[in-house]
Parts: sequence; structure tokens; C-alpha cells
Amino acid sequence: MTDLSRRDFLKQAAQAGAGLQVALLCPGLAKASTAPKMSIAKYRTSPAETEGVAEEATRLTRRAIQDLGGMSRFVSKGQVVWVKPNIAWDRTPEQAGNTNPDVVATVIKMCYEAGAKEVFVGDNPCNAGERTYPNSRIQPLAEKAGARVVRLDRRKFKKTALNGKALKEWEIYTDMMEVDAFINIPIAKHHRLAGATLGMKNLMGVCGGSRNRFHQDLTNVLPDLAVFVKPKLTILDGIRVLPVNGPVGGNLEDVKRKDTIIAGVDQVAIDAFGAALLDMEPKKIAHIVEAANRGLGTMNVVSLSPVESLV
Repeated sequence: MTDLSRRDFLKQAAQAGAGLQVALLCPGLAKASTAPKMSIAKYRTSPAETEGVAEEATRLTRRAIQDLGGMSRFVSKGQVVWVKPNIAWDRTPEQAGNTNPDVVATVIKMCYEAGAKEVFVGDNPCNAGERTYPNSRIQPLAEKAGARVVRLDRRKFKKTALNGKALKEWEIYTDMMEVDAFINIPIAKHHRLAGATLGMKNLMGVCGGSRNRFHQDLTNVLPDLAVFVKPKLTILDGIRVLPVNGPVGGNLEDVKRKDTIIAGVDQVAIDAFGAALLDMEPKKIAHIVEAANRGLGTMNVVSLSPVESLV
């Protein structure tokens, strides 16, 4: 169906008051409109051993996505997917500086199970990728799951119009934007300047150039990126979180276990929940408030009636 014919169809259906007609003629659209916008999966225990945490990450991730309607809601057969974790720092999984590698691997597997043609994984790290990719354990587990792990090629960052409040244009990694589905997988951490680094902050990994300039106006830069990237799905890793001394971390005493995975399509709600997970008030995180004020989502998580599961 072309864009024009799709618009005409929806207009005619609305004019006729034909909710039933939409459901019958376009079941995929009807499903998307009624599907949950957010899910919260929490583990019953807090295993300490590596194997136990890996099993927890797998089960929570699968449950959170299944509660949204399954990965097939976001990824269709033959599509190319970019999975964007936080791989910014030379830290081990136990230090909670990067996204849990088993969460990433599980998302990759679910993309292929939904029929994805190819899944790419990559980030623009702060520390050297030669260290962050393997030491985070994301690279080996992602490759084992079948993904193509990418060290970003500086030549592929191209100046792109964002037309935002703060970002009128910026160097964007074009390969990330040319896929069929972009899936954002941040970890919940404290951030000295932004207050918290969650879903919207993780989108800085699509950018090149002098990103330190963003720090002059993160309140507007992060919503600008959220509008431009528009992830199909955001999955927040709240298994191990870093409520203080982020975003780099390093001290195991700073790491807290929340044993939670949050997934959904409302970037504001996910960041608001993530802030609360860090024992912060979302209304005090300026970029979350700004994103809500722009109509990008709601800070009132309860209003979305999220599906909650205890795994």
C-alpha cells in the first residue's frame, strides 16, 4: 500500500466511523493501536553468580517483550535491525557501566526469531571501542547470537538536518538511520550533568563530532535526538543500575540490583520509570520534563497501564 493510499484508507475509515472496518481490513494497524505501550518485568530473586544473572536477563527480556505483543510487533520478516546498547565504557558487566550483554543477546535472538534478515549492533563509545566492545561482553555474546557487531566507521558520519531546538544539524551515523527498525537498549545510570542517563541519553551514540558540546544544553539536545531517531522499541536494562558516580562507574559498591527490565514505545515514560528506579524524581530531570512538554510521551507511567510481570 502506498503512503497516499494508506492515508486515503485511514481517512475514509475515520469518516465512516469504521473502527470495525479498520480491524477487519488492516489487522496489523488495529493490533498496534491497542497493544500495551509499556511493560515491566521484575525477577523474583537477585542471583549473584554469572550464570544466574544471565538466566535472569534472558527471562526478563523475553517476558517484557512478549508482554508488549512480541518482537514481531516491531520487527517483520526480511527487515534489517540496528540494536543500540550502551557500549561506551571500558567496564565489565558487573560494574554496570554498559548495557547487560545477555539482554542484548536476547534481543538479537528475538529479532531473528521474528524473521529479521540481519541485525547490527554498534555504538559510538567514549572509551576506545577496542576495549569497550569485548570487555563489556557485548561483542562476544552479540556475535554468538548472530549479530554483525560494528565498530563505527568515522567516514559514515554525515552532517544531517535535525531541525531541533538545540540541534539544527549534526554528524549522524547514516547506517543506523537507514535500517528498518532501530531498537534502543540503554542501562539506567546516574549522570553528573543530565541527572540520569537512560533511553534518550543513550541516543547520543548515533552522533559523531564534538559531543561534549551537547552538555551545554542537554535539556533540549536529548529530546531533539528522541524526535529524530524515533526508536521502534526501547528496552531499559535495570538489572544492575548505577545510582551514583555515573556514567562511568567502576566501583562495585556503587552498583545496585533492581532486577528489572522495562520495555515500551513511550520514551518519556520509560525514562521517567528509569529515573524512579535510580531513586530520582523524574520531574527534576530537565530533559525528561522537556520531552514531556513537547508531547513526546507522558511522565505519568500509571496512565499507560503498563503490563507488570513477576518472573
